[in-house]
Amino acid sequence: MERIKGIKYTNSAGRRYVRVDLDMYGGNQNLEDFLDLLDMEAQKNESKRNLRDIIKEQNQKRGMNV
Repeated sequence: MERIKGIKYTNSAGRRYVRVDLDMYGGNQNLEDFLDLLDMEAQKNESKRNLRDIIKEQNQKRGMNV
């Protein structure tokens, strides 16, 4: 595999890893989309809350009756 500056590939204990230099590639839309997908995948089994309930809760914390 050809090496790309700012990308490091590691194979350790039977697992493969990729380290990306975000200073070099942080503005790359495809990379940002990929990282967003990883984040969504990690959170998919977390409990869901209604946005209206969150807003109501935050308003109550601030003493606002909306």
